Amino acid sequence: MNKIDKRTNHLEACFGKAAALEKLIDYAPDSVVSKTLLDKPSGTLTLFAFDQGQRLSEHTAPFDAVVQVVDGEGIITIDGKDQTVGAGQIIIMPANIPHAVTAENKFKMLLTMIRS
Repeated sequence: MNKIDKRTNHLEACFGKAAALEKLIDYAPDSVVSKTLLDKPSGTLTLFAFDQGQRLSEHTAPFDAVVQVVDGEGIITIDGKDQTVGAGQIIIMPANIPHAVTAENKFKMLLTMIRS
């Protein structure tokens, strides 16, 4: 079972053992699915699965965030500039700069938010 251990704020499926990122989350029709892998005061690891046509609208965050695409490819918009990022690639979304995520096709990404 892929559940969060509330005492330590981590996903049991991958804590202390290897796990395939793309298999820890499933696509859902017409949805963006997210699953927190780790949640600590210093940062978070969140896995996302975007169905085709889904998006996260433009917003800002007070911290740098690293996107690592683990399946497919997505469009990351940073400060109005689109960039296609595919499986095996990463991109850093700088703090306080507007950004958005768009799925022209299905894709999965790991978001690492650094809070300090």
